Amino acid sequence: MTIIPMTDAHWPAVKAIYEAGIATGNATFETQAPAWEAWDTAHLGHSRLVAVDEAGTVRGWAALSPVSSRCVYGGVAEISVYIAAEARGQGVGRQVLQALIADSEAHGIWTLQAGTFEENKASIGLHTKAGFRVIGHRERIGQHHGVWRNTVQMERRSPTVGVA
Repeated sequence: MTIIPMTDAHWPAVKAIYEAGIATGNATFETQAPAWEAWDTAHLGHSRLVAVDEAGTVRGWAALSPVSSRCVYGGVAEISVYIAAEARGQGVGRQVLQALIADSEAHGIWTLQAGTFEENKASIGLHTKAGFRVIGHRERIGQHHGVWRNTVQMERRSPTVGVA
């Protein structure tokens, strides 16, 4: 598995993986993937990565979204990590998340945040193994298909960026 920067050429595969995640009902509050232009605008221009296999097939992706437009939060980002169903349990998530952490730090990000449905134990485990800690739970934070959902809030503080 190789981790490389995501380009717009990867979007069809990235979108398909995202849509498969949406279809699980436990990946996001979103109910459909946006067009490339909307996705591109909503994510930071850096730290967009894809995991590709030997054949060049995208098996997973990760990207960052800003948490605020206020400059004081310029080093804080929310992560998205999605792995193709057929690649789960093979270490792809670990590899792409570790690469995302390194790339985010290279771009001055000191805090990564993740909000995960409490039922998504695999994602919570992945984040925990990557150094994220649970900082709270949001109860009935939003409805998904008419059902109130709870999320687990996690964060990872960089040991090298944003320290005195």
